[in-house]
Amino acid sequence: MSTTWTIIGATLPDGSTTDLHISNGVFVEEAPTGAERIDARGLRAQPGLVDLHTHLREPGGEEAETITTGTAAAARGGFTATFAMANTNPATDTPERAEQVRRLAAGASTEVVPIGSVTKGLAGEELSDIAGMNSRAGVTVFSDDGFSVPSAGLVRAAMEQLLPFDGVLAEHCQDQTLAGSSACCHEGPVSEELGHVGWPTIAESVVIARDVQIAQYLGARLHICHVSTAEGVEVLRWAKARGVRVTAEVMPHHLLLTVDELRTGDTTYRVNPPLRSPEDVEAVRQALAEGIIEIVATDHAPHRKQDKDKPFPEAKPGMVAIEHVLSVVIETMINQGRLSWSGLADRMSHRPAQIGRLAHQGRPVAVGEPANLVLVDPAARSLVDREQALSKGRNNPYHGRNLPDPVVATFWRGRQTFSR
Repeated sequence: MSTTWTIIGATLPDGSTTDLHISNGVFVEEAPTGAERIDARGLRAQPGLVDLHTHLREPGGEEAETITTGTAAAARGGFTATFAMANTNPATDTPERAEQVRRLAAGASTEVVPIGSVTKGLAGEELSDIAGMNSRAGVTVFSDDGFSVPSAGLVRAAMEQLLPFDGVLAEHCQDQTLAGSSACCHEGPVSEELGHVGWPTIAESVVIARDVQIAQYLGARLHICHVSTAEGVEVLRWAKARGVRVTAEVMPHHLLLTVDELRTGDTTYRVNPPLRSPEDVEAVRQALAEGIIEIVATDHAPHRKQDKDKPFPEAKPGMVAIEHVLSVVIETMINQGRLSWSGLADRMSHRPAQIGRLAHQGRPVAVGEPANLVLVDPAARSLVDREQALSKGRNNPYHGRNLPDPVVATFWRGRQTFSR
């Protein structure tokens, strides 16, 4: 496979057009001898995407996904780096297990960065070896995603462990006393109509409010996972106005889909946080445009077919997303005039790399920079077909929808990891 490339006539995020040359994993000034040529006239050259929230399932969940299949899907989606959530089996709660994730990622199609768990076994009782995971395995982001850290005291203790290396607590905001284990969808008219136990929006916002105040008190870094509610956005707005060191992410399904999808009965739409009201969708779109929500992540969560083929409340929550997140962002933000291409580079490349401390990712497409690149056709569209996925997961909420089909090729460190 070629490692030297000349890409002709690509349009950069700022709208300028240029030829790009790649050699030895970086962008260079002049065309290398024998470089393979790509005609990119009419294509956008965006920095490789960075996903701060991916479930790769390995170790322990290889029937649903592996690092190999998950990162192949990520490259298909335009990603050059993926942060692997800690809710594997066993959980990534020790330096040895974080190092194992890095070893398993040898030969992957993207850079894979382990996220460490906040508590041992994600049980919400005793802190994991946070300092050891950082010093021995380079872990900078910690999360019990799937569960909120249950108490303010434990959040404080975790943040105090993170302060010496300025690590990040990435919080799943779901107050279990407000949205317990039986809650399976957004609380409101649709949940009442279907007879499901609902998850109220305040179950998200009260946890955000608790944690931003602790972060402000300590001067710690906090990242809010998968914001889905207007109330959550308003708490973030309040915190940012006061200088709290908080960042936040939104998922593609919360930008496009609403609770009304549940009337189909399709358990593909079972997800935590749940699909929300149209008013919540509008609020998170606006927050992303403003920068109150800084990044788009995927929460890519593949499941085995038998784990979704159950009554709606019993089906495992989660959706596959990593191959179509760029499609959704183009449809809901770029095509609606809410975000520019340079804004997309900020929200999906630069800022997630900064939050996750990947200095070599999310860099500009420029001479001397690492050749992490996705070529995008802004006009291409197609019907999404879940059976064509590179991911093992078929729990795809976009199946059958006509969406942008933007990714033409992905390059990670100058190596082409996807081409259509």
